[in-house]
Amino acid sequence: MLMAVFLLGIVLLMLMIIKFKVNPFLALIFTSIVIGFGAGLPATDISSGIASGFGSTMTSIGIVIALGIILGQLLYETGGTEEIANLALRKIGVKNSPLAMCITGVIVAIPVYFDAAFVILVSIAKQLSKKTGIPFARFVTALGVGLIVAHCAVIPTPGPMAVAGTVDADIAPFVFYSLVVSFPAAIVGGVVYSKLTVNKFFPEQCGHEAEDVEINSEKDPSRCSGELAVGLILLPIILILAGTVVTSVAPDNEMLKMVFGFIGDKNIALFIGVIVAMFAVKKYLKRPMDDVLTEAAGQAGMVFLITGAGGSFGAIINATGIGDYIVNTMQNFNVPLILLGFILSQILRAAQGSATVALVTTSAILAPSITSMGASPVLVGLAICCGSIGLSLPNDSGFWVINRFSGFSFSQTLKSWTIGGLVAGITGLIVVLILSMFQGVLPGLM
Repeated sequence: MLMAVFLLGIVLLMLMIIKFKVNPFLALIFTSIVIGFGAGLPATDISSGIASGFGSTMTSIGIVIALGIILGQLLYETGGTEEIANLALRKIGVKNSPLAMCITGVIVAIPVYFDAAFVILVSIAKQLSKKTGIPFARFVTALGVGLIVAHCAVIPTPGPMAVAGTVDADIAPFVFYSLVVSFPAAIVGGVVYSKLTVNKFFPEQCGHEAEDVEINSEKDPSRCSGELAVGLILLPIILILAGTVVTSVAPDNEMLKMVFGFIGDKNIALFIGVIVAMFAVKKYLKRPMDDVLTEAAGQAGMVFLITGAGGSFGAIINATGIGDYIVNTMQNFNVPLILLGFILSQILRAAQGSATVALVTTSAILAPSITSMGASPVLVGLAICCGSIGLSLPNDSGFWVINRFSGFSFSQTLKSWTIGGLVAGITGLIVVLILSMFQGVLPGLM
């Protein structure tokens, strides 16, 4: 009965979002109510569960979402996003330009949302394809997969931050190992996969002659440099890692523990990063700082609502006992919790389209079982993140962003973006499973 209610709820959620174009926030709240009543929860428990699920999610990542969007908006407004791509091309070279686009995607997606980042960078991909003779499909796949991997796995983007908070994983090791997982996943799914399949899937793009390509090494003084942009992105990540390292190395030094414990907190680290960025890029802004911050706040509003509603959805599923039932059923089939996290996240991602909702919901379902089973919160959390990377279908707005701005057909979008993301997600899972083999040796995984 519980599984029937859960499956019907997922179908209802899909119909509302895909067929009737209902806003995901409203669809998630409505589906939570339907599942609650369908499972026999008292009305007061349903209303309080929705509120508490929303509130706990916002407590965990609300400030991070706002600050991350502000940082991304500052880089976008000052040209830093595009300059990161130019920097990668200078360092990696034109012959390896798909790899450069993939790495650019991973870095840029940390503060800049997927849709905006792809729209900004795809024009560079078109220019490179025309000049180098390398098929455009390779650049699209490399860029898109790089972006979605970081969007789903690297803090401080909202999805992985929500996962880390919900499963109670230490932030610093989660950040470190997410980078360990993300780069191989992005390169295999974005660069290697596209290189192996482009002749078969996009033969019309192959065989073009390359032009002589020169990369302008001169920096535009009116734009934020690529080095500065990368530094601003890495600053809060370094502060988070430093907070954990210093407090671990000097556990008896109360002053150091207090100082680095404070600046290493995810909210404080990102706040410091944003303040530094505001001063560092102010001279590159073409409009008042207040206008930039106001626009960022407008973008954050809907992200707050959808992410919080995903937390409400997960809370109701746990309150009904559906989460426990799914975990117990999988355990009867001897499915490890890491693999279960990947599978459940992948199913929810394919079913309703939103990677963030899949991350928040899956982590809420599995969190109670992680402690009781003695699993690693970091590894289970990363497996959940990997599950949300692939199988982007037409119910995902990202699918249509790739489709429209690349000029691909429906089938071409599936072959490049959807399958490439799936390969990246599976690659990430393989890396997580390898890490799990050394769980007792590697620091931060217990």
